[in-house]
Amino acid sequence: MCKLLKVLTLMIIFWAGAVLASPSIEVEALMPPNTAVLKIDGQRKMLKVGETFNGVTLIASYSRTATLEVDGQQMVVGISRRIGSNYQEPKERQVTIKRNSQLQYNTTATINGRNMPVLVDTGANLVAMSSVHAKTIGIPYETGARGQVETASGMVGAWVVTLRSVSVGGIRVDGVQATVIEGSYPNTILLGMSYLQHVEMKENNGVLSLSRAW
Repeated sequence: MCKLLKVLTLMIIFWAGAVLASPSIEVEALMPPNTAVLKIDGQRKMLKVGETFNGVTLIASYSRTATLEVDGQQMVVGISRRIGSNYQEPKERQVTIKRNSQLQYNTTATINGRNMPVLVDTGANLVAMSSVHAKTIGIPYETGARGQVETASGMVGAWVVTLRSVSVGGIRVDGVQATVIEGSYPNTILLGMSYLQHVEMKENNGVLSLSRAW
């Protein structure tokens, strides 16, 4: 019995020491899409996505937040925000979208600060919009990488751009790639996988739920 108590005591001391050893982290600068400057236990370090320093791994870097992994736990941290051993798991943010009579999921997204109607489309690799939409939002799409896509009207010009942010029901993703198609197609902006891959999707009885830890 005494030996068991000693073992348990040592385990508790070891666990407490591990908690106390959790690094103090501060996000000092973000350089999306793949770099962040962190201060870890007082040491300033520039990390690229996938790199680790003092047990802290950079998973993603956006314009306002960085996703870090510490001791196997992922966390989303804003710039100039300090975290330490008292870090708590972020709360989950969720939005629900009802299916319409055409069996589609339509909602409103805030794109670069502008509210626009969108159609959830898991078959689209990127968020897709017409040049009319892009002009309404104020996107200088012609500075993007140019290519061509095939529409019902034939081959038309298209540009790949990076949106500053896309938010649906408060679930915001920064640095989202999008395709801008010359003309008025598509009629409604397609909310494609360049946004949807960052959220968890669940469908039940005609209701689509989007959620993300925040």
